Amino acid sequence: MYQRSLFIAASALALSLSVPAFAHHGWGGNVDQVSDMTGTVVKGVSLAGPHATMRINAEGHDWDITLAPPYRTQESGLKEGTIPMGATVTVRGNRNRDAKRYEMKTIQVRWADKRFDVYPERE
Repeated sequence: MYQRSLFIAASALALSLSVPAFAHHGWGGNVDQVSDMTGTVVKGVSLAGPHATMRINAEGHDWDITLAPPYRTQESGLKEGTIPMGATVTVRGNRNRDAKRYEMKTIQVRWADKRFDVYPERE
């Protein structure tokens, strides 16, 4: 009985120590300053994974655009296939702190006369 209790306690401790490694990264890896970037869609919106994503070419680089989780992104009206490849979009958000990493965590996407606020509370 003692060995079983010890095993359960040790397992719980090991699990609790590993949770931070898998925890949601939030906005900590991004700069505090919000900025706009205009570019051309090279990979359309994907709702797979923990966050929706897209890729644009801007400032001479392909940028990974991290959107809200799929449900929130869809609720904003932005769905797979909404914005065509080659379209010009403006994204608003926070760039990655590492200037060599072309990634932006995005608050809003604007295309044509449409505005998709995926994180309206951050505006």
